[in-house]
Amino acid sequence: MEVALLLSFMTYDSSSRIVAELTQWIDSAAPGEKLPSSRSLVARFQASPVTVQKALSTLARRGLVESRPGVGTFVRAVRSIAPPDLSWQTAALSQREPAFTSSMAALQIASNDVFALHSGYPDPGLLPKDLVRTALNRMARTENSLRRAPTAGDGDLQSWFATELADGTSRHVSEPNPSDVTIIPGSQSGLASILRSVVGSGGSLVVESPTYWGLIAAARHSGVRLIPVPSGIDGPSPDVLDEAFERSGATAFYAQPNFANPTGAHWSPNLRADVLDLVRSRRAFLVEDDWAHDFGIDAVSQPLVADDADGHIIYIRSLTKSVSPALRVAAVVARGPARERIRTVVSAEAMYVSPILQAAALDVVTRPAWRTHLRSLGRQLRTRRDSLAAALRAEAPDLRLEQVPTGGLNLWVRLPLGIDVDEFVKAAADVNVLITGGADWFPAEAPAGFVRLNFAGPNPAGFTEAMRRLGEALAQLQAR
Repeated sequence: MEVALLLSFMTYDSSSRIVAELTQWIDSAAPGEKLPSSRSLVARFQASPVTVQKALSTLARRGLVESRPGVGTFVRAVRSIAPPDLSWQTAALSQREPAFTSSMAALQIASNDVFALHSGYPDPGLLPKDLVRTALNRMARTENSLRRAPTAGDGDLQSWFATELADGTSRHVSEPNPSDVTIIPGSQSGLASILRSVVGSGGSLVVESPTYWGLIAAARHSGVRLIPVPSGIDGPSPDVLDEAFERSGATAFYAQPNFANPTGAHWSPNLRADVLDLVRSRRAFLVEDDWAHDFGIDAVSQPLVADDADGHIIYIRSLTKSVSPALRVAAVVARGPARERIRTVVSAEAMYVSPILQAAALDVVTRPAWRTHLRSLGRQLRTRRDSLAAALRAEAPDLRLEQVPTGGLNLWVRLPLGIDVDEFVKAAADVNVLITGGADWFPAEAPAGFVRLNFAGPNPAGFTEAMRRLGEALAQLQAR
């Protein structure tokens, strides 16, 4: 066997090629069979003894061979793979800022045997599936499958986003220009680009508390200092917001005026006007995240950017949740130097968004069936929201829903005093109900315990049973 093996080898210079050839032979060899001697391998491969020894050491680390001093090297009878040694990364990363960690429960994919109230995405049954599939099939057969897109995005898609905003623009404000729109690969990417270009590492950003956990993660990864202001079912107090600007010296404020995640808050006309006046007086930016634009139930999204005449608002809107998670397409709308800075960062990080995805998204939202779908979606969300809220009140009355949201996908629920959020989330999971704890939505310590319940997930028929289980889990914790 040894002679046949040596005759079959070609001459190689590198240990990696020796490893590759020996691995092929080992795969067909019997356990315990002896490998050629190091001297024979040196001669056959015309390699140095050091190179051959390096190859044999690699095979040993992979658990393929074992060396017996004074006897030789043999195929291992029991194959094993040595655990990776990652200790070197400790020294390599020692000078870096530790990454922000989060449970990211909203991204967890649940099995079919649980009640999934944790996701941040709508159930596929709420999506325009036929429109999406048809659009992707159609666009795959066009030149979009072979070309690159402009850095700022497809011109027609830019125009669509601008037109959407123009429909609600105030008379005293010039309509958004398509050139002010930058197409991005999802809103999370856009938030990171905005923070890096407008706030910058070491800069301060005023945020509502609670606020979107993805914004908190993006800020911490970008080195941005968060300045929280309390915000509940009615939104933030303009006076407290003004104090935060004064105290921190921040020049930007991130907010979700329409159906905020997680609280569901929808700002009143008076609050909208007061906040816009405040950022104008502070000569600051308002980063307006209109994530739930398509998820109105009892109200419609009214972007503040429609009342912004002088470029104070940087507006971001995504189609990912309402069209399809597979179509990560969103837009940032900004004017003046801010637009150029954002676009520069976007181009450096993403270069451009896939033209197939852009064209498919545009095809979906410009079909007459899209508006029909949105009307149906609103009705379905209302039914789900009301059903979950009623089940919560009936089966788990100690979990307090302070407000039924007028849009969005979630209920924001307060726990009784003394109940630990993490323990409650775990107790819920133990009875096959997945929920998300509220701690990830607070940029600082949470003033109370909250959980978020998504009413747009799968199996709405199971809401009553899910709430019954939550009620029982809570009762057990309270009895301790």
